[in-house]
Amino acid sequence: MSFEIISNPIVQFCMVILVGMVVTRVVLRRHRTWRLVAHIAFFMLMTAVLLYHDIVPYAPAAAESSVALRIFIAVAKVVWWVNGAWILVGFVRIFLIFERKPREGRLLQDLVVGVIYLGAALSVVSYVFGVPIGTLIATSGVFAIILGLALQSTLNDVFSGIALNLGRPYSVGDWVVLDDDLQGRVVETNWRATHLLNGTNDLVIIPNSALAKAKLTNLSSPDETHGVSITIRLEPTAVPRVIADVMHNVLLSANSILKVPEPSVTIDSLDGQALQIGLWCRVKDISMITPAKNEIFDLIYRHAKSSGLKLATPVGSMMPIPFVEPDGESAARHNGTPWRLLNNIPLFAPLTEDEKEVLASHMSRRTYHKDAIIAEQDSMLKSLMIMRTGVVSISRREGARTIELTRLAPGDYFGEGGVLMGAGEVGTIRALTYVVIYEIGHDCLAPLLRDRPSIAEELGEIMSKRMEAERHLFGAADLMAGADRAGSLTSRIRHLFQLQHG
Repeated sequence: MSFEIISNPIVQFCMVILVGMVVTRVVLRRHRTWRLVAHIAFFMLMTAVLLYHDIVPYAPAAAESSVALRIFIAVAKVVWWVNGAWILVGFVRIFLIFERKPREGRLLQDLVVGVIYLGAALSVVSYVFGVPIGTLIATSGVFAIILGLALQSTLNDVFSGIALNLGRPYSVGDWVVLDDDLQGRVVETNWRATHLLNGTNDLVIIPNSALAKAKLTNLSSPDETHGVSITIRLEPTAVPRVIADVMHNVLLSANSILKVPEPSVTIDSLDGQALQIGLWCRVKDISMITPAKNEIFDLIYRHAKSSGLKLATPVGSMMPIPFVEPDGESAARHNGTPWRLLNNIPLFAPLTEDEKEVLASHMSRRTYHKDAIIAEQDSMLKSLMIMRTGVVSISRREGARTIELTRLAPGDYFGEGGVLMGAGEVGTIRALTYVVIYEIGHDCLAPLLRDRPSIAEELGEIMSKRMEAERHLFGAADLMAGADRAGSLTSRIRHLFQLQHG
């Protein structure tokens, strides 16, 4: 009796269903991949049980005398087709997870899942209820035409969305520009529209049908890097090759651009009024365009000024625009490169003109050839180094690797940690080009600070702000561990120069 119960197809099928539900819904609930494997295993076992009892789920049902058996066969076929659809849908979702772009493929995934469930439903109608599929499709054709005409605009967006997802001209996270100069980052794509987040943080929703017809430029493809080009005009007061070399130093000293591919400088045109030069480089992503341009324009001014070059008048201008030098009156009274360098450095802004003049008279000029080592890492410089021309690189060794921290251009300075606080250099300082430097020794600063000790507090405040602004360049290699506050810096300056408190 018990053998007959176990051999009954209804009992066997129900046991397979019950065990399968326990394993997939309880035991493997949090393991998607293994749950799919279990689904496949129980689906194969279910198929074997049905075929063993001559029940073919993908063929029309034969006439049965028993009502209970006919009901069981119908239910078993429905369960079989539903489980088969679940397994196919699981494969679709697993494929998108392995592709690691589930958001971009959501529309395509929904389309494929819809086709799978529609196929399963039509199969159930045909093989379980015996309704001819051809007749059903023909009957619903008129209704589909009416519905399609009513939803023409919506269907246009839907099929355009499908085409865009299959072609993949963009992905979620890409920056795109349309032919009407609309620019934004793709944050979502769905059946009807694509959502862009523009530069002012506003959400722009564009129908897929309009986007499919628009001329689109993907700023994030084929990679995240983005090109930057700048055109300037300089007076032809030097040989074009020399001017081009100065502009090459501009790009060489920029910290916000990529070093690979190598930036380039081109001479676009030359006439009696100006030499037009184009600068080209790349940044790591589109968000760095503005910081890179700001830095490059600043470096153009500094390098051009240090090399004696002047900007040309605008195109179409009849008369040259007089350039007013900052602090021009003071510069006329205190002529000379050392004084001008001191006057442009915020570190010495608290000093009076006479005090700057005293320092300038004690400054000495030093030159370094390309690739020369100016100072080794952890060495303590006894002089404050102010760059007159050229480009300098500061690199730090950390174990087996070397990290470039920053690059310096004309007007920048280094060595203040050693002169003012007795600290070592955070990295090796190397000349990338021919470099001219003016230095101020510790012995020159000492008398000035002793005569006016209050300068120590002002210098400590200025150095604290600079170290805070440049902290991202050094990371764990801080200039002064535990001494990043103005008070601590001032105390160290007073201690090093043996100044009295007050």
